[in-house]
Amino acid sequence: MLGLQLSSDDLVSREVTRDHKYLTLRRFLLTEFAMAHGSGRTYLAIPGPSVVPDRVLNAMHRASPNIYEGEILDITFGVVADLKRVAMTSQYVAIYIANGHGAWEAAISNMFSRGDRALVAATGRFGHGWAEAVERMGVEVEMIDFGKSAPADPNRIAEALAADKAKQIRAVLVTHVDTASSARSDIAAIRAAIDATGHPALLAVDAIATIGCDEMRMDEWGIDVLVGACQKGLMLPPGLGFVWFSDRALEVSQHAGLATPYWDWRPRGQAQEFYQLFGGTAPTAHLFGLRESLTMILEEEGLPQVWGRHETLAHAVWAAFDAWGRGSDGIGLNISAPNDRGRSVTAARIGSGGAGALRKWLEVEAGVTLGIGLGMAMPTDPAYADFLRVAHMGHVNAHMLLGALATMEAGMQALEIPHGFGAMEAAAAAVAEQTRRR
Repeated sequence: MLGLQLSSDDLVSREVTRDHKYLTLRRFLLTEFAMAHGSGRTYLAIPGPSVVPDRVLNAMHRASPNIYEGEILDITFGVVADLKRVAMTSQYVAIYIANGHGAWEAAISNMFSRGDRALVAATGRFGHGWAEAVERMGVEVEMIDFGKSAPADPNRIAEALAADKAKQIRAVLVTHVDTASSARSDIAAIRAAIDATGHPALLAVDAIATIGCDEMRMDEWGIDVLVGACQKGLMLPPGLGFVWFSDRALEVSQHAGLATPYWDWRPRGQAQEFYQLFGGTAPTAHLFGLRESLTMILEEEGLPQVWGRHETLAHAVWAAFDAWGRGSDGIGLNISAPNDRGRSVTAARIGSGGAGALRKWLEVEAGVTLGIGLGMAMPTDPAYADFLRVAHMGHVNAHMLLGALATMEAGMQALEIPHGFGAMEAAAAAVAEQTRRR
């Protein structure tokens, strides 16, 4: 076959060589990595995908159902109603088989035509990422860059809209919590600033790191378009993107020239038949999992309690970093004011490459994986190793987070990174104080 002349001895020899290389590599990995944390569960503390509850995984682990009638239809219509509840809206939601980038594109497609203008308020890497997607789709972008360590300023947004005398800006795009910088913007204040100018622009908000973690009130805050995804606060593996939209946004979308059959939110948000909810075949396993996670959030814990738990966990992380920073000028939080910090993820620095060294130590020695400092420096820049992110989103409780913080302190000691002490006491006190307040 194909001119190959291989004897049985040749084949056996190649198999033995391949197996030997595999076993040698496997022994190396076991020696260098697994023995350090060979017992117990590993902990993924990156800002998405987040920890998936066992019961959600179990709900997804089932055979494909009949997608034309029966249980899956009932589950899905219940999921649609509960997705509106988790965003605090009575308006529309469209579900896409996509990640957050796909949800960005869906929102863009339904708001704009080629040649339109968008005003983007960027507070970190993901604000810039959304702007780049808008621009690639043929929409002109006016950027207000608030840097990597500050929220969006409503007054500057209002100034930009007031300067748009011809009312060419179709929408203002803002990231509520930027997953890279952990900056949190005041969406209600931005809405008020937009209204004060009398400008007709839509308000579109990226809430990918918010939904199921940080307080979000779509209708009350006057949001027209809200973008989310399933792999963070909603506690699923990546695969579903969501776009919630208002009556006003629906009206604007009637004239959006970028909307294609798949991304068009109108049939999804106003479905007359089941298949229209997904533009075709339903993502059945994810729907089973989403049904379970929404039950956990809305019916068992309760949305206000979910927000409160994330508030508690965030304060614990901040308290630990404040204590560590008292012993080193190189350790600190990326966002200075607590009200400007997201409750789902914390971006921080440990200078002189300490963040990168600590991340490696934690993964190898303790089975804990922290997030990279995304967007804070280029990977080729030595400063890239000075930043990290601690995620505290979704299926996380105090003992999980306090354990991660304790292993971080152990790593600092092992690596001889200069730091202040008392971080564990401060984190524990923060948990106690926050739970007393709740």
